[in-house]
Amino acid sequence: MNLLYLHTHDMGRFNAIYGYAIPTPNMLRAAQACAVFRNAHCACPTCSPSRAAMLTGQLPHNNGMMGLAHRGFALRRPEQHLAQFLGRKGMETALCGIQHEAADVTALGYGQVLAQGAHSDAERAQAAVRFLSARTADSAPFFLSVGFSESHRAYAKHSDINPDFVQVPPCLPDTAETRADMADYMTSVREVDRCMGLVLDALRDSGLWEDTILLLTTDHGIAFPHMKCNLYDTGTGVTLCIKPAGNWCTPRALDALVSQLDVFPTLCDLLHLEKPDWLQGTSLLPLLLGEKEEVRGELVTEVTYHAAYEPLRALRTQRYTYIRRFDEEFCRPVLPNIDASPSKDLVVAAGFGERNLPAEELYDRILDPAERNNLAGRAEAEPIRRRMAERLRVAMAATDDPLCAAPHGRVPAPKGARSNLRSDLEPNETVFE
Repeated sequence: MNLLYLHTHDMGRFNAIYGYAIPTPNMLRAAQACAVFRNAHCACPTCSPSRAAMLTGQLPHNNGMMGLAHRGFALRRPEQHLAQFLGRKGMETALCGIQHEAADVTALGYGQVLAQGAHSDAERAQAAVRFLSARTADSAPFFLSVGFSESHRAYAKHSDINPDFVQVPPCLPDTAETRADMADYMTSVREVDRCMGLVLDALRDSGLWEDTILLLTTDHGIAFPHMKCNLYDTGTGVTLCIKPAGNWCTPRALDALVSQLDVFPTLCDLLHLEKPDWLQGTSLLPLLLGEKEEVRGELVTEVTYHAAYEPLRALRTQRYTYIRRFDEEFCRPVLPNIDASPSKDLVVAAGFGERNLPAEELYDRILDPAERNNLAGRAEAEPIRRRMAERLRVAMAATDDPLCAAPHGRVPAPKGARSNLRSDLEPNETVFE
């Protein structure tokens, strides 16, 4: 039994799988053979912490990846990474393309690293195709991670996608600038989709489709204001599609609340492996089997560092989202944590960075799915706020969250890690250790 892990940067749910008019036919075709999780969330809506959380099955503050790998953050125990775990179980492990869990890829323990030095997703796809085409009946079962990057800024410029007929995310103003920006995103993610299609076709052509688990996902929301690096649904909501090996899982949409922390234990069940004791997620197997409609009542999401320090925690249930901001000294948007873009330029010019942000936010996603009406501070919502705040406190304490010891202080970065000043505008400005 094999495992193919297809992933790309900064895609959220903005593709055809989730009903958006975005040209991703290959992803959609693959999803139509999968269980599609419509309410899946990353553990942290920034690149390295999100991926590290899913691939170790631990929250970022537990696995050590509370910031970006290329800025000096690292896994405390790399041997807990999925690649090393599966390698110890006898699977051939290969990385093709992007990873974001280590500054030095050799620390992750993949048996092979393909397409080193590749400059495009097309080159990465071709290397994955060669790997799959070389498999024979005698080949060992494999875990192949294929990572794409062209959905990350800076985007390719749109040519044949007319921005006059593009829908922008609902959290952004509908302007010529944001439409053109979104058209560029669509152009870039279309190339990712084309490259994913090459890999998926190679899997089918090799005769391995039936005997391969397919995991198709992304790290967090798209790189626009109010999205990536935010704990709203637009930041933590991710594409998550799983096809077990064999043909026993009915392809369908599932509305259960799930975390990417749940992926590792699910893969253990699908591969018939004993789960390691460090996992913090819950297997999704009962959902895939149709035995249950829910496997968890709540999940925690977090941000500590991205380009700059921004300590946020959230508790999400099927109905409510409660967000707590732990930095009382800096109660404005942390602008270097928003990728440079025309959309960012537009909102910053309008005063986006000068707003005061509340310490607590509470949203009823049934009555307010866009999360615009903050109920924290309203008398009628106080019992819910109090209950959600206490549940978050308990969850943080249970996982030894360092913010419990420094609720008004600062969680230190590891020695040598690099971070922006929170007052910077862009992540390429002042960087200090």
